[in-house]
Amino acid sequence: MIQTDELSEQLRLIKRTLRGVMNGPVSASMREKGLAYKVIFGVELPRLLELSREWPHSYELAAALWKENIRECRLLAGMLMPRERMDAELATLWVEQMHYVEEAECTVMYLFSHEPWASVKAYEWIASSEEMFQVCGYLLLARLFMAGAVPGERDTDEFLDQTASVMRTPQSLVARAAGKALVKFMDLGQKQELAGERMLREVSL
Repeated sequence: MIQTDELSEQLRLIKRTLRGVMNGPVSASMREKGLAYKVIFGVELPRLLELSREWPHSYELAAALWKENIRECRLLAGMLMPRERMDAELATLWVEQMHYVEEAECTVMYLFSHEPWASVKAYEWIASSEEMFQVCGYLLLARLFMAGAVPGERDTDEFLDQTASVMRTPQSLVARAAGKALVKFMDLGQKQELAGERMLREVSL
């Protein structure tokens, strides 16, 4: 358990470091694109990942970073959270609190996709009526498919049915995430490729 003073010092150090590598033009560009964080340092993901290796991977620090209204702190939270401390209940809470797709992409990539509950929650989330849950569900499935996870018949049917539904509004955030997942699904093998092509033909009719 990290003491409050130690945690506060860790947060100060992280913010000071982020300020030192701030990219002003990138920060301004992100604001122009609609990101409304209190602070945006404009630090890109590869640099954040590099920095994350220098800092403690603790539940307390990750939780504190997640509460900050700072882009880079929110992204670092998923990198620094110990995987064994992120259970499905806490993951659901985090998804409820996500504001932007970048947060979903980063948290899914570095944290959620490595959890034992990932597959179960992914299928649950794509069936949600909430946009960010659907986005996270499809991003998570894309990661699982990339790792070689082949869904059974029931999960395949569920995935294709849900994907067909959202692909009818192709410009939505959910449809874009579903499209990524579909590409990775079709890469799993000939059977999956044919099933995906059949579904796309039906959607286009």
